[in-house]
Amino acid sequence: MARKKVTIVGAGMTGGAMAQRLIERDICDVVLQDDPQFAGTMHFGKALDESQAAAWSGFSASISATDGWDETAGSDVVIVTAGAPRKPGMSREELLNSNAAIVRAKVADAAKASPDAVLVIFSNPMDAMCHVALEASGFPRERVIGQGGALDSARYRHFVADACGVSPQDVHGYVIGGHTDTTMVPVVSQTRVGGVPLTQLLPADKVDEVVARTMRGGAEIAELMRVGSAFYAPSAGTIAMVTAILLDQRRLMPCSTLHEGEYGIEGVFSGTVVQLGEGGIQRTFELELSDEERERVVAAAEATKGLVAQLD
Repeated sequence: MARKKVTIVGAGMTGGAMAQRLIERDICDVVLQDDPQFAGTMHFGKALDESQAAAWSGFSASISATDGWDETAGSDVVIVTAGAPRKPGMSREELLNSNAAIVRAKVADAAKASPDAVLVIFSNPMDAMCHVALEASGFPRERVIGQGGALDSARYRHFVADACGVSPQDVHGYVIGGHTDTTMVPVVSQTRVGGVPLTQLLPADKVDEVVARTMRGGAEIAELMRVGSAFYAPSAGTIAMVTAILLDQRRLMPCSTLHEGEYGIEGVFSGTVVQLGEGGIQRTFELELSDEERERVVAAAEATKGLVAQLD
């Protein structure tokens, strides 16, 4: 049986970190695709470097690089990271049309080479780029997925765990809505720590601090790094999604999906909990929200509609 294949479009810091995390799981071959106009031969160097780690990292799958698309043909999953990263002080929205042109072209080529693939969209502004990818690919709803909720929820769980003095693995909480500093919605009302409601463990002002830091999670890291943006946690969240799809794990994860009535939202990408497995999104789940949380989720979708309307 042929080994599964994943193409990562864009071999920058995040794409390279994704490739490392994925190849070392030894569940698929990996292809790094990038444009020599921007990347030169960097993607070839990263693929060769990681290939030489196999003896000690213990994987037998192959990792390669290409400027074109023939080598990506038949991919089971295509991760799209292409586009400019955020710089300090820059919002995700400021990247809108420059990144849309890149994503549109890359997704169209990827879809031709791998017409049965699942697309995982990382490029920012992520929810709007999902709309670009859906149109450029012609794929059905279940095979175009935005990763923002996985990353935002990982940051939220970290901050909750830190405040409570527990392991992040024992924090169960989701961030849904939009993937921007102002539209993401940490669902405090449904957050549990070892089964105990978060609001019973932390005073309201401390919960507010956790929420505020979560919503500025990416901006804080960009400010600290000064050059570039986060890539460790983003790559971890994305590869957890890809692993769930490749291995049909049927995991419940917060992702951006084209809403068809969830929270009363129609025809726009926004975050909610979905079941990921073979073929992409197998089910969606609508969380029980407080009135304020529901209002913010609907407002996030409206904000994304506004961005989509601005696309060239």
